[in-house]
Amino acid sequence: MILNKKFIWIPILLMAVFVQAQDNARDKVKTYKVAFLTERLDLSSQEAQLFWPIYNEHEERMEAFRQKERRQMASRWMDASELSAQEADKLLDELMALQTEKLEANKQYLNKVRKVLSAKKTLLLIKAEEDFKKRLLQQFRKRRGGR
Repeated sequence: MILNKKFIWIPILLMAVFVQAQDNARDKVKTYKVAFLTERLDLSSQEAQLFWPIYNEHEERMEAFRQKERRQMASRWMDASELSAQEADKLLDELMALQTEKLEANKQYLNKVRKVLSAKKTLLLIKAEEDFKKRLLQQFRKRRGGR
């Protein structure tokens, strides 16, 4: 059977459209989050100039952790029941090491933020980020019909 070349390209094009849609959605969420945090923190122009580079660096670092976790851990978690005791022990050690790295990165981030924002605004930032996550989850559930 000879396949028409057009049919070969359809899955590739669909995948490209899907990836583009995901990137657009991520960009929208990032834009919404920046606006949300900006409103909640009421940063002066000087504070904003010092804060946003720290924040953006931290967000990139956290995204790298998420990617690493997905790449190295998620596929093996799916098969956890199939792992030997030794493999499970090694995976758990890797997970704990990654969690320790993330904790240290968060501590460094908060220490940097404390140097450019007051303690009160730093706490407001933490609260605003939690509120943003809740709001985003609510919107997601609303779009999915409350599930």
